[in-house]
Amino acid sequence: MGTLHFFLGVEAIRLPIGLFLSQQRYIVDLLQHLHLEDVKPAPTPMNASCKLSKHLGDPLPNPTEYICTIGALQYDIAFCVNKGCQFMSAPTIEHWQDVKRILRYLKDAVHFGLCITSSHSPHLHAFTDADRAGCPDDHKSQGGYCIFFGNNLISWSSKKQHIVSRSSTEAEYRSVAVATAELLWIQSLLKELAIPSTAPWSFGVTTLVLRTSLPTSPPCPYQACGDRCSFCS
Repeated sequence: MGTLHFFLGVEAIRLPIGLFLSQQRYIVDLLQHLHLEDVKPAPTPMNASCKLSKHLGDPLPNPTEYICTIGALQYDIAFCVNKGCQFMSAPTIEHWQDVKRILRYLKDAVHFGLCITSSHSPHLHAFTDADRAGCPDDHKSQGGYCIFFGNNLISWSSKKQHIVSRSSTEAEYRSVAVATAELLWIQSLLKELAIPSTAPWSFGVTTLVLRTSLPTSPPCPYQACGDRCSFCS
């Protein structure tokens, strides 16, 4: 099959220490397609104080460009792109400005990429987090995770949760459950490829306390998490 150079828009560059995965050419082509190659670069993909809402700004006259751009960004900037995806049905001018902010950031970070190095570590590490009622429209939380095999980032996600959580602990617990499901799938894949891996990771303190208390405290409101979350034990 030859040496891998491009795969689904990702450029693979072989280095002495491993493989460098980059979307530089993809990003440049996207900026040119949107006539944004001369925009001022931005140091961050999103304003930290910005809370997007479906009621923010005037509706876009033609949302097609917004929808197509969000679709083109799906490989990159998980948190901000997921935020933008939540307004696909009725994007506003304000939402479009935030998407262009992502593109300005990509211009600034066009040389960034993932370096996949050879590693003798069989450890899987996962990190999860969630906010508390981050969406001003429905008060649902945004959860996310990133998973490392050795020193290499191999899986990541950011997504709004389907259920309103009663506290940040419950939101984080749901995020742990989603990450655990992904970890179990990765472990089964590694096993199929005959690649050894150790048991993954430990939960945060609040999640450990909650998980320990669930069986002995039936009135606990977090029982609503149910089997979907509790399977991670």
